[in-house]
Amino acid sequence: MSAALNDYAIALRMAACHSALKIPQPVVVSQIESSGLPDDRMLVAKDVSPRDFFESLVSLGEIPACVEIEQQGALRVEVSTASGRMRGAVVLVTGAAQGFGRGIAEELVQAGAAVVIADLNEQLGLELADSLNNAAGRTAALFVQTDVTKAASVRDCVNAAVKNFGGIDMLINNAGVLRAGGLDELTERDFDLVTAVNYKACFICTQAVVPVMKQQYALNPEIRGDIIQINSKSGLEGSKRNFAYAGSKFGTIGLTQSFALELIEYGIKVNAICPGNYFDGPLWSDPENGLFVQYLRTGKVPGAKTLEDVRASYMSKIPMGRGCTPQDVARAILYCREQQYETGQAIPVTGGQVMLN
Repeated sequence: MSAALNDYAIALRMAACHSALKIPQPVVVSQIESSGLPDDRMLVAKDVSPRDFFESLVSLGEIPACVEIEQQGALRVEVSTASGRMRGAVVLVTGAAQGFGRGIAEELVQAGAAVVIADLNEQLGLELADSLNNAAGRTAALFVQTDVTKAASVRDCVNAAVKNFGGIDMLINNAGVLRAGGLDELTERDFDLVTAVNYKACFICTQAVVPVMKQQYALNPEIRGDIIQINSKSGLEGSKRNFAYAGSKFGTIGLTQSFALELIEYGIKVNAICPGNYFDGPLWSDPENGLFVQYLRTGKVPGAKTLEDVRASYMSKIPMGRGCTPQDVARAILYCREQQYETGQAIPVTGGQVMLN
């Protein structure tokens, strides 16, 4: 997808949804404006003939999926009929096919967002997108197979988001892996994998999304972007025999703070959310390589003989007596979105297990 086509798609969505996005008047790229129809908004050229505008758009080689040609010179953009605190927002969530990412995607669609599911797992990603679209009764989700450690793959995902939804309002860097083990156990290969997915990918994804958010802000400074790193309580305190994971999470908090300082002038807030343990998700409960299995195998919990022993040990550390859920994390995401006076923060969602000084 060309840069010019990206420009058109972003401008068309913003023009069509300007009331929901609090744009005081139609903002334009290449002289596009909204005619102000209440539902499906007709977009026509300003100061040029409809035919000239139509032909210039077609000459780009393809039409953004968020745009439908009704007649020569007239375009239709579908305005979201969803309701909720995230109405009209486009959110790209990495690692969204399962675990925390899946739960986050489900919660945000319920809150009115359109969600791009960026994940390697094609089967689970497509199933989730179909499920979300059917439940919402609208085009609420798009799956894009994405390797977050590869810049070209992430750029393709960003382009697909812009083409299909007309922009990106929020990036949630959620993709992550964990390989546990002490210094005498962990291999360099596993260390590199954890670092690439948990740390490097945060940079790659942020770098790919920021130009879109900058363009939206340039069209109107009231349009703010959010980048949220789903971190961990292991990013707030060390983790015995789990240094690769904890190190990657400490590192991304450094990225969060640095990106926050760099991007605030473009209206982009950058925060991290540090959840406690999601015991029922695949990271912990996968029967082959989940953390309960890994920790039992590596002896991280002294005296543990069974998986239930490991689980009970970790549950006992939480003052609120339960693990973290995707709903808990989604509430923190909504806070980050709505709180306009917060950036560069690492927000614990740990049931009291980690308390900041």
